[in-house]
Amino acid sequence: QVQLVESGGGLVQAGGSLRLSCAASGRTFSSFALAWFRQAPGEEREFVAVISFGGGRTYYADSVKGRFTVSRDNAKNTVYLQMDSLKPEDTAVYYCAATSKWTTMMIITPGPQYYPYWGQGTQVTVSS
Repeated sequence: QVQLVESGGGLVQAGGSLRLSCAASGRTFSSFALAWFRQAPGEEREFVAVISFGGGRTYYADSVKGRFTVSRDNAKNTVYLQMDSLKPEDTAVYYCAATSKWTTMMIITPGPQYYPYWGQGTQVTVSS
């Protein structure tokens, strides 16, 4: 089991930046791959980024590639999502998710079905 708590959301103007944090407690943090998803009103939950157990591998949705950066600090049991050049279409509730199983399918067809552990979400609103 692992418990996840996101923070860092807020209101920002287009072109601005935010850094989200997700603090984990419970089982050994380094035994989990961590991902970020987002969900806008009326939309399905969408994959944003994932980082492997040690942080050596990262993958991003095309919509955020080059603007967002996922990182982790295993000593602090925390994963981060640095979001730059924000756009109004980035507005959503952002969720942190964890899994102890890394599979190729998580990268080929990323989706929430691979992640059994979720945080409560943090709202990000980007104004135009």
